[in-house]
Amino acid sequence: MAVIGPHDAAEEQQAAAYEVGRLLALQGIDVFTGGLGGVMAAASRGAAEAGGLTVGILPGSDPAEANPYVRLPIATGMGEARNLILVRSADAVIAVGKGYGTLSEIAFALRLGKRVVLLDSWEVEGGLKVSVPQEAVAQALG
Repeated sequence: MAVIGPHDAAEEQQAAAYEVGRLLALQGIDVFTGGLGGVMAAASRGAAEAGGLTVGILPGSDPAEANPYVRLPIATGMGEARNLILVRSADAVIAVGKGYGTLSEIAFALRLGKRVVLLDSWEVEGGLKVSVPQEAVAQALG
């Protein structure tokens, strides 16, 4: 499952992403993120602290750029093009917060026919808007 969102996310978005990551890990679901800060670090931390596998699909060439909660960093060296790799790697996508990178990932996921859940995120046709992390996880697993 991919958890996507901006690196400059608000505190409440980071708290929501943490809970999403934690809930996914508790269900045995691997958590994929862009591997950097903000929503990505919060979701990774929630999953890691719950004993889950965290995978970071990084834009740069250095695995050391990953946040400290990423267990498996994948350094693509592809910049923003890594957004497509991230969404292709997941069965569904949970977007927390807004950012243009997040919007591109949502668009890729919808184009690929993936389930997209939107938590305090962009309102996009085809996405499932939810209001709490528990609902986001339930809809993503739906």
